[in-house]
Amino acid sequence: MSPLPDLSLILPAYNEQARIAATVREAYGYFQSRRLTVEIIVAADGTDGTREVAAGLCREVPLLKVLGSSERRGKGYGIRQAVRQATGRVIGFADADNKTPITEFDKFWPLLEDGCDAVIGSRGLAESRIERPQKWYRRWGSRGFRVLLSALIGLRHVRDTQCGFKFFQANIARDLFARQRIDGYMFDVEILMLASRAGYTIKTIPVRWRDDADSRLELFRGNIRNLFDVIRIRFGSYPQASQPQGMEADVVPIRPVGDFVQREAA
Repeated sequence: MSPLPDLSLILPAYNEQARIAATVREAYGYFQSRRLTVEIIVAADGTDGTREVAAGLCREVPLLKVLGSSERRGKGYGIRQAVRQATGRVIGFADADNKTPITEFDKFWPLLEDGCDAVIGSRGLAESRIERPQKWYRRWGSRGFRVLLSALIGLRHVRDTQCGFKFFQANIARDLFARQRIDGYMFDVEILMLASRAGYTIKTIPVRWRDDADSRLELFRGNIRNLFDVIRIRFGSYPQASQPQGMEADVVPIRPVGDFVQREAA
């Protein structure tokens, strides 16, 4: 019986046919250099060709899986389906357009190896590096969203719920995404709320981030839909977690230490 991969990396992708091959190759090369076995899962809905480009890499990249259909169901839906297929000891996701470079995982692995339930990236900490900021109206919209989120959901200990760079112990990911329902962008809020309610440990790490000036979110209709989804999350009824634990939520700016550094230097 083959050993489980160290990590399952989910890349939710829509209209990324020009970039998905480079992202997959970069992620695979990165984990090879760290001597970590990675299962890459591309979750790509739509008819734009992203899924076909990714599937063409299956001979080149071991353990690559490609999921999706012609119907666009949303980022939350795609990641939920991918988690069901994931076999790694750690399960996480990153943006297919590389807004956060995969090398930022250097900061995450030591905490995950130590057993932390969830380690999430943040663009909102003093140590975060914004290499290319969003346009001003999106930044102001994000600030307003944080105020609304704090009032409706809480999550005051999470400065940035929407950074697309999050990793979980496999059993935690399966529990959270089995109970998660939101198909669109607000699935991050739902997952973090469920994790907090269950008492899972959440560590927040400052990351490098760069805007690609190509947002898939329609400002007006998209934000109205997001508002309704936040209300659904706030007043929804969810099953209990399968394995509640003592909660610890904090901010931990760290540098790579321990076994990960040994692997990197080998």
